Amino acid sequence: MDERVWRIYLSGEIHSDWREQIELGVQEAGLPVVLDAPVTVHEDSDDCGVTILGKEDSVFWHDHKGALLNSVRTNTLIRNADIVVVRFGEKYKQWNAAFDAGYAAALNKPTIILHQEEHNHALKEIDASAKVVASTPQQVVQALIYVIKGILPKSVSVEQAAE
Repeated sequence: MDERVWRIYLSGEIHSDWREQIELGVQEAGLPVVLDAPVTVHEDSDDCGVTILGKEDSVFWHDHKGALLNSVRTNTLIRNADIVVVRFGEKYKQWNAAFDAGYAAALNKPTIILHQEEHNHALKEIDASAKVVASTPQQVVQALIYVIKGILPKSVSVEQAAE
């Protein structure tokens, strides 16, 4: 029997290599996953609507066209995901990530939230709706190993997990 392939949607912050760290970790663990993500080239994401559908004089309508086009991709990938991982970075206000987390929660998708400890208070409602809250991409990978394979990752001892 073929092993199930899990679809994981990686939402959120685009200014660090967290997606690449998770991709490398799932490859090293041999997890049967397909990783999906939004368009992470900021300029392409911002300008897709006017590039494809035509120029707008107003910044509002420029952004609106792009947001609508991006939502087709994002909504489809979140709906088709088995698990949604949402990363909140330290530098920028990430309304898109918060929206994706809320959309995933509304669809009852298992969600892993990834952020630093200093955001615990600001993200308390989002964390409360998640199944897992992690602080590093490595913890996300270890959670995926456990969820998908049903085994504890060998790189984490009971003592380390208790810290």
